[in-house]
Amino acid sequence: MAVRLGIISDPHIALPETIPTDYPPIFLYEISIPAFEAAVTHLLELGIDALLIPGDLTRDGEVANHRWLSTYLQTLSVPCYVIPGNHDVPLPLGDNCRIGWADFPQWYAHAGYGNPGKHYYQALLAENLQLVALNSNQFSPTGQQLGVVDQGQLAWLAALLAEPFAGLRLVMIHHNVLEHWPQQSQSPMGQRYLLENRAELLNLLRSAGVALVLTGHLHVQDIAYEQGVFDLTTGSLVSYPHPYRRLILQEHPQGGWQVDVESYRIESLKAYPTLSDLSRQWMLQRGAGFMVRFLTLPPFNLSETEAKPLAQALSSLWPEIAQGDTQVILPTLPEPLAAYFAQFNHRPPTEYPQLRDNNTVFVI
Repeated sequence: MAVRLGIISDPHIALPETIPTDYPPIFLYEISIPAFEAAVTHLLELGIDALLIPGDLTRDGEVANHRWLSTYLQTLSVPCYVIPGNHDVPLPLGDNCRIGWADFPQWYAHAGYGNPGKHYYQALLAENLQLVALNSNQFSPTGQQLGVVDQGQLAWLAALLAEPFAGLRLVMIHHNVLEHWPQQSQSPMGQRYLLENRAELLNLLRSAGVALVLTGHLHVQDIAYEQGVFDLTTGSLVSYPHPYRRLILQEHPQGGWQVDVESYRIESLKAYPTLSDLSRQWMLQRGAGFMVRFLTLPPFNLSETEAKPLAQALSSLWPEIAQGDTQVILPTLPEPLAAYFAQFNHRPPTEYPQLRDNNTVFVI
């Protein structure tokens, strides 16, 4: 029997009064609520058995935004499962406007968190399908936000995975466990999206035969594969191309599990009839500045003078990366930049030559 899962990642819910007006926001927060409602409505029409949200539920952890989403999820006809993203718990301790780190499970007791004292949990989505929801948001003793899975959580996970389970286990975590762009771990701009202790987590998952991990955070559509593990990351609902997904999981006749991935986009909304074009232009306008920063940092370390003309030529690349299945004709670039940026074009792994980022089928 197939299990159908809806995935909406990084919706960054923002009520109008929580959107800053003294500086330009980095995402289209004003569409967050109508886009979320539209995506949920469509997924329910398609047919889903549960809704999963792998983090960054709110703009920046605001009490009002958590209250709106928590209340809304309770009105749905299917169970919902959430985890915190870095924007959901930006403070070790809450203040008058934002929740604290310890508060998060209490807001979503109806969305996976049966134990209000833990930031992680497991849930049976079906008799033979177990969801393992992990928290990758921690704070250092000095209050610096970290993207790690703490040792207590890893010990809990090891004990859970040691228990026999006659079915499929899948993991949901906000930070990526595999690289989603070339040499991502060598770029300071890329490192912040990767789980710091991903090697330790991956070893644990591989030893237990866990093959499917659902992530968010990066705001791109991509499915990465490495040594038996798929990291399926879903783009943000408040940035181009406003994607969401449906997964259909079922046992394969020849063994293993078949994963059908369907991807959809919010192309327009009542107040934004040309949303797709608007948001693409929004991203393009910021592309050159993004690329200047990217090129002046490792592994390239170009000067700003060197980076600016190259960044302008590369400014159109990020929307193509964000939408997945990237295929672009790159401008003429000096080596090693030409070889590096050519790697952004979609290349499926040898083991799964038909694998795509948006609509695909594979067996695990």
